[in-house]
Amino acid sequence: MYNVMIMGASYGALLGIKLCAAGHSATLVCLPDEAELINREGQRVRMPVKGRDDLVEVDSRRLPGRLSGATTGEADPADFDLVALAMQEPQYGAPGVRELLDAVARSGVPCMSIMNMPPLPYLARIPGVDLEPLRACYTDPSVWDSFDPANITLCSPDAQAFRPPEEKSNVLQVSLPTNFRSARFESDERTAILRDLEADIEAVRYDDGSGAVELPVKLRVHDSVFVPLAKWSMLLAGNYRCVQEEDMRAIRDAVHLNLDLSRSVYDWVNSVCRSIGASEADQVPFEKYANAAKGLTRPSSAARALLAGAPRIERADHLVQSIAAQKGMRSESVDESVRLVDGWLSANRGSR
Repeated sequence: MYNVMIMGASYGALLGIKLCAAGHSATLVCLPDEAELINREGQRVRMPVKGRDDLVEVDSRRLPGRLSGATTGEADPADFDLVALAMQEPQYGAPGVRELLDAVARSGVPCMSIMNMPPLPYLARIPGVDLEPLRACYTDPSVWDSFDPANITLCSPDAQAFRPPEEKSNVLQVSLPTNFRSARFESDERTAILRDLEADIEAVRYDDGSGAVELPVKLRVHDSVFVPLAKWSMLLAGNYRCVQEEDMRAIRDAVHLNLDLSRSVYDWVNSVCRSIGASEADQVPFEKYANAAKGLTRPSSAARALLAGAPRIERADHLVQSIAAQKGMRSESVDESVRLVDGWLSANRGSR
């Protein structure tokens, strides 16, 4: 049994539930009121399951593994076998979070990021990428300085999930039940942890009282460091293009209102990834993404955050633009997306 610390109790709850269903233990590091609620009432995740008309609700209190909540001051990375990073990138510089992240780096415990924004030390594992110009894409790049790239890997959070606004914060609903796709660590020993978790999650069958079912959202471990970067094409063709001059639109509309333009952006980002070493086998066909996007009827989390006045969001759009510039590549559509996000952030900061 592995003991996993997950920094973040929103999206991180999905990974936590999957681990506990497989018999492992997970601690969600979060705000004090969230931790207290999880420890008192457990965590619930609702997800669509093949063969069921209604969502299946997985309650952490009915699982073989233990799920608990903790604050940043209560968690000690040395107590864990693996740390997962499930917060939004701007949050890692917050008081308490910054100190815990630094403790994670110095502990040497293997660390798997499930952020859309890859940590800087992960990008150090990709030959030919100049990290120094990319530091400007991060809210506070110094929070990553203590990490050894050998101790960190990236997992693409392809599954879509949200907290229903009418529910308490310990309820998460999955809207797109795709898989976590992780790159291996540099060492076989650390990668073996991921392989064990992959097999255990695959074997889970959950009985909600109506019979045992196979739960979606698996962990898939890949040898290529480029597999998680396939998410970039999805983000720039869909998520960031939700952002408009005056309002936000759903991911479905961002993709399907002009499918040819969406395909061109998607293909361009794929070409950027290939310019730094990715192969076609590392990437997801546009048709598969476009089909999945038909069910994404809400604006992306980045767009919703901007609309709510957030002064900072993850800037994967800026990151891809900056990496492309290193290779002499440019996209007018991506430049426009970056401009629109910059405009919203500037306005939001000015209103504070």
